[in-house]
Amino acid sequence: MWRTVENKAFGVGEKLVFDVSYGMITAGEAILEIPQTVSIDGRQTFAVEVQVNSLPSFSWIYRVEDVYRTFIDIQSIAPLRFEQRIREGSYKRDFVATFDQARHIARTTDGKEFPIPPYVHDIMSAFYFFRTIDFRGRATGDVIMLQNFYKDRTHDLEVRILGRQELEVEAGTFNTIVLEPMVREGGLFKSEGRIVVWLSDDELKIPLRINSKVMIGSIDTELREYSGLQGRPSARIR
Repeated sequence: MWRTVENKAFGVGEKLVFDVSYGMITAGEAILEIPQTVSIDGRQTFAVEVQVNSLPSFSWIYRVEDVYRTFIDIQSIAPLRFEQRIREGSYKRDFVATFDQARHIARTTDGKEFPIPPYVHDIMSAFYFFRTIDFRGRATGDVIMLQNFYKDRTHDLEVRILGRQELEVEAGTFNTIVLEPMVREGGLFKSEGRIVVWLSDDELKIPLRINSKVMIGSIDTELREYSGLQGRPSARIR
């Protein structure tokens, strides 16, 4: 039996566009969108795609052309397939994992199989799953645990609630809930230091800002525009 997760946060047609800044420099753009549903092994999935690209003005310093895809089962909000194509400077990596959530097996690019716990996530599907959580009644300091598969093993993914805060980004001013995911592996939003995420404090839980502390500074990803939401963002103040 597959679990059923209520999802009022996102759906087909949602598109979120972010500016990616390094220090005071706008270095790139990230687009998170759900353009369609796709059937995988008879299960309907949200086909989620994330593209991260450096701007031409920054690419001569460090070119980034990354694409991530996750195919999230609509009923259980668990991934059935994850794809990663990283092009960062001279570094390249392609990785694919398929998840047999019924038999608890992950298969990776090289054909190997690994045992996985029930409803394991990739790092992208975990991000979207968090948007389905009802944070009402959750207090500062509370910790939510998930499990994340990447490369050849499952990692604990601990997310701590830091509190609530009013936040202004180019897309508007919102009441937010502030989270700190302890991401050990997985590529997207991974850093060598601390990561803090601001979500709109409403049913949609729109990602508004992601701050990553890296070894040589700080990367800010802030929402510039949005479309195709599943409802009105009631957390928006102006």
